Amino acid sequence: MMTTVAADAATPRPVIDLHCHLLPGIDDGPADVDGALALARAHASAGVEVAACTPHVSWEHPNRAPGIAQGVDALRRRLADADVPLRIVTGGEVALTLVAELADDELTGLHLGGGPWLLLEPPLGIPVPHLEGFVADIQERGHRVLVAHPERCVSFHQDPGLLGRLVAQGALAQATVGSVTGAFGRPPQRLVGGWIRDGLVHVMASDAHDVRRRPPGLAEPLRRAGQPDALIDWWCRDVPRAILDGAEPPERPSVPPSTRRRWWRRAGRGASGATPTSGADPASVVRPQRGAG
Repeated sequence: MMTTVAADAATPRPVIDLHCHLLPGIDDGPADVDGALALARAHASAGVEVAACTPHVSWEHPNRAPGIAQGVDALRRRLADADVPLRIVTGGEVALTLVAELADDELTGLHLGGGPWLLLEPPLGIPVPHLEGFVADIQERGHRVLVAHPERCVSFHQDPGLLGRLVAQGALAQATVGSVTGAFGRPPQRLVGGWIRDGLVHVMASDAHDVRRRPPGLAEPLRRAGQPDALIDWWCRDVPRAILDGAEPPERPSVPPSTRRRWWRRAGRGASGATPTSGADPASVVRPQRGAG
């Protein structure tokens, strides 16, 4: 289990986005190169230095590692030609429902930035019995698991202790910034707020799909939501860098308890100021938006 260390106030640094849909024409991200370049410029304007291209790898979007690598190489050339200051690396948002059908060599090719970590997406609206066992099987095959936006997945709403057990068995959790800010509705915001309080969120990512409805943004929206700079730096720079480098994630910085309480109260109250009751209707877990995952 990660311990905490005191952190000095630091000036903002460029950030790393480990989950975005930047490659054109292969999933529910940009339809064409112009859209991909616009999204890349928006990433750079938001302070993103490195972005992992993580298109869906699912039954609906049957992308595979060689095609993703080719797409990243092609987009790198276009970014250089357009003078867009964004470095991109390979990856994939791999559906849990497809993992058993993929060979280990294929899964390795989908690791984030060529490191040991696989971005794994549990189903959003369908509960998965024995999810811990599925993740353990993936880990036993030699792949470290970063769970994509668990706060948007119904299994974690039905079993709020599930994420803690996955972390205890070696997984890390990536939350989406839009869940913290309330873009996906109250249940994901409330759930991720509790996980932040309990130290169960390791990475924040944009899951950006376009420049309007699902735009980039990491540090600034998190600051507006009341998150301390020390944690923002850890979520958006330090842990992502370790994941890409294949290093152990650094210790989580400590933040004053009063700061955590103010965040939790803000995230846990609706417009009326009342604290919602725990337990969400599965149908209300995710507010419908363009781009499912």
